[in-house]
Amino acid sequence: MSLNVFIYPYKTTISYWLFHSTLTLSRESPMRRMASSLSRGLVSGEDIDRFRGAFERICRREVQVPGLVVMRDVSIAKSEFVPDQKAISKLQDFQEDPELFRYCRLPQILNYVECFTGPNIMAMHTMLINKPPDTGNKTSRHPMHQDLHYFPFRPADRIVCSWTAMEKVHRQNGCLVVLPGSHHGTLKEHDYPEWEGGINKMYHGVRDYDPNHPRLHLEMEKGDTVFFHPLLIHGSGMNQTQGFRKAISCHYASADCYYIDVRGTTQENIGQEVKEIAARKYAVDDVTFEDTWAVRGRLVQGDRTNL
Repeated sequence: MSLNVFIYPYKTTISYWLFHSTLTLSRESPMRRMASSLSRGLVSGEDIDRFRGAFERICRREVQVPGLVVMRDVSIAKSEFVPDQKAISKLQDFQEDPELFRYCRLPQILNYVECFTGPNIMAMHTMLINKPPDTGNKTSRHPMHQDLHYFPFRPADRIVCSWTAMEKVHRQNGCLVVLPGSHHGTLKEHDYPEWEGGINKMYHGVRDYDPNHPRLHLEMEKGDTVFFHPLLIHGSGMNQTQGFRKAISCHYASADCYYIDVRGTTQENIGQEVKEIAARKYAVDDVTFEDTWAVRGRLVQGDRTNL
């Protein structure tokens, strides 16, 4: 079966695309203006099933992964695999799990990533999302946000996310929804949305985007992959099915990127929140926001020139 690779453009000007044999685009290409798809089976079903198996072993506590962050939905009492355990909604920072981190090193993924980052590539942020069935409190939603809000490194145009569906993803189980063209804007202020029913930890949302902006729902098949810019405003809706919707993703950055000080910026709130979490987890007082990223980053191609 033919699978798709969805590519979201970075800018309409040619300077933001690095020339690469994988993506050779004209100035008039619709891929630059909106989105396009390439008919290609990017991540195999066999690989997806192996990642699912690794996730299940973690859920059953058969393995302990150093540095792994396990997030649970605030309103789900029943786990998918383990009785009497709150459902795991997301794994973050699985860089020390050899099987899951293999996703970040897949040659076919890196072949596209290099088009945006250049040859020196760092895997900076890893996630396996396990969106649970919504209980009616709408906590399975993810507010509209920009990924750059979480990152104290720049430039934005050398950062890219790969997001791969681990099963069929559609509007009913909470597919990604994006605001096409929003990557042309600047980083907006984010904070926790004031939602009844609660909001999951670290789920910050954009404060002032246009609710009338056209939206695109990315319905995907197992193995389909979307690549997008960290300024693209996106989120996901409720999972209105009885199953858990799974996806695996990695944020990559050029190893030539540099850290910034987020104090006094719109990112100061997330920087402080992350520092407090790290201080509690590792029992240290002098950790910086940049430190929390430097220890998680892993070189996956080329040379670690800076990050």
